[in-house]
Amino acid sequence: MIGDLLEVAIATPLHDFADQKGLYLDKKGRRAVRTGRKVSWTDGAGNKHDLDFVLERGGTEREIGAPVAFIETAWRRYTKHSRNKAQEIQGAIEPLLKMYSDHRPLGAVVLAGVFTEGALAQLRSRGFAVAYLPYQSVVAAFAEVGIDADFDEQTPDDEFAQKVAAWNALPQSQRNRVAAALLEINESALAVFLRQLRAVTDRRIEGIVVLALHGIRREFRTASEALSYVSDYDESHTCDDGFERYEIVVRFTNGDEIEGSFANKDSAGDFLALLAP
Repeated sequence: MIGDLLEVAIATPLHDFADQKGLYLDKKGRRAVRTGRKVSWTDGAGNKHDLDFVLERGGTEREIGAPVAFIETAWRRYTKHSRNKAQEIQGAIEPLLKMYSDHRPLGAVVLAGVFTEGALAQLRSRGFAVAYLPYQSVVAAFAEVGIDADFDEQTPDDEFAQKVAAWNALPQSQRNRVAAALLEINESALAVFLRQLRAVTDRRIEGIVVLALHGIRREFRTASEALSYVSDYDESHTCDDGFERYEIVVRFTNGDEIEGSFANKDSAGDFLALLAP
């Protein structure tokens, strides 16, 4: 119940953000370009990952765009579950970040309830944008409509059932009030989260280095052999050997870098075309 509320609540600022930035926000529900209601993306190994939200550049109802951010939400009541959930989210999103590395999408999570600092630090250390909505803020949001949402493992079943029944009896307008209260109470945390999304969408290319490599590829069994080759190499020599590859490094204003190695003009051109406005 609370997990569903979290997903509904966070959809509002994400929709506003997508509209401001000219992006498409995909979420659970019908979309002409896919079958079913789930938001699913496939990684490089062919594994499908279901997600809560994806921000896309160039996406429409009938066309999948380039991923800007993969966003998951999660609610946990007890610390004993928080580390596993953090690892689960990491395991779902990181293969997609690797698969779509040419676009440098952001991994992002909105967590509510009880998560240890270790679980939060784990995600942040992997480059995830993290918004954390503490348990007491959830309780406070439900209190706006007179529901005591506080519970633990000692809460009797009948008392728990009464809380759920009280929620189920609420009209949609009151449920929307709880969602709005949850966002308002956590305004500061969500503002930081949206700034991290904005850093990705607002980044601009700072410079592109293109190195066309010619010569014969040489491989060595040991670092010593390679060192000897480099030490003896005549850098003034003009190479008449054939073309090897293009090495391209793209630097962005927010510090991101994309590196690529391409065997021919077509593949290098396709890569650079992804970056063109």
